[in-house]
Order: sequence, then C-alpha cells, then structure tokens
Amino acid sequence: MSYLTSARRQFEYYKKLADRAMLQMQDEQLFIQPNEESNSIAVIVKHMAGNMLSRWTDFLKTDGEKPWRNRDNEFVDTFKTREEVNSLWEKGWGCLFETLGSLTDDQLEMLIYIRNEGHTVMEAINRQLCHYAYHCGQIVYVAKWLKNTDWESLSIPRNKSLDSNSKKFGENKGQRHFTDGV
Repeated sequence: MSYLTSARRQFEYYKKLADRAMLQMQDEQLFIQPNEESNSIAVIVKHMAGNMLSRWTDFLKTDGEKPWRNRDNEFVDTFKTREEVNSLWEKGWGCLFETLGSLTDDQLEMLIYIRNEGHTVMEAINRQLCHYAYHCGQIVYVAKWLKNTDWESLSIPRNKSLDSNSKKFGENKGQRHFTDGV
C-alpha cells in the first residue's frame, strides 16, 4: 500500500468517527458550548473546514495559510442549521480528498509552505492528519458527553473487549483494515 493510500484511509477513518458521532446528536446539540473556553461541535466543524479549505486549496502552489482565511472567525458560531454545518463539513473534506487524490508518490518530497514554514508534502499531510484526528476526537468527546447514557459506542463498547477479541481472534487472518473497534 502506498503512503498516499494509507493517508487517505486514515483521513477517511477519522471523518467517519466524527460523522457517526454527529449523527447521534439532536440538531440543537451541535451548537452546545460545554463552557466558555470550549467549542461546540459546530464551531469545531467550522474551524476544521476553514483549515481544510486553506491548506488544501492550491496545495502545491500557494502557502497553506491563505490570505482570505479568517481563522479567528472560525471560532464564532454563525450557523443556523445542521444542514449548514454539514455542508461546510463536506466542502472541507471534499477539498482535502480531491487534492489528496491528485497527488503522486513522486511529489511527496516536494517542498510546500504553511505559514511561510517549509514542509515536504509528506510532512504537511502528516501535520494535517494529526490536526484533524485531534479535532475529530474533540467532536466525539463532546458528542459522548452530551449523549451520556444514550451514547452508541463507535468502537468496542465498555466491558465488551473480551467478546470483541474472542470474535476477532476466531476469524482467519486477513489484510489489515480499519474496523469500528479501535
């Protein structure tokens, strides 16, 4: 498997976790801010999408911190509906996946810039992968906190590790793939 294929699978995995967490939310829960220093799920989505659009637009040609990006505004909730949140979420991920799909292994050592700091393409991908995994984890955490006992696990449910392992080790070995059990 190539690095680019692996990176794409990782991005898809974290997006899927956040998607599944947000699907469990009632519309109004997307906008709940746990405290003054924390962000609602909607605001985390706005920040992630703003970052994705900035970083992945003209990825190889222009600095990843675009002059049109207003990062501070990403932390202000301006959404009215779940549909607006979802639309921006998909737009950001679409930009990422389109750009990632256009890259080749020969470009991984090329130098690109983010905030005038040089990164190889591979380093820039790794940087964004870690950043988005961090925020997807925040989305899952806030969603789980809000749902409390109504939460449907996205991985191996609490106290079900032995059952899960028994099932997995009872299967034939196969190719490595991501499962719902982290």
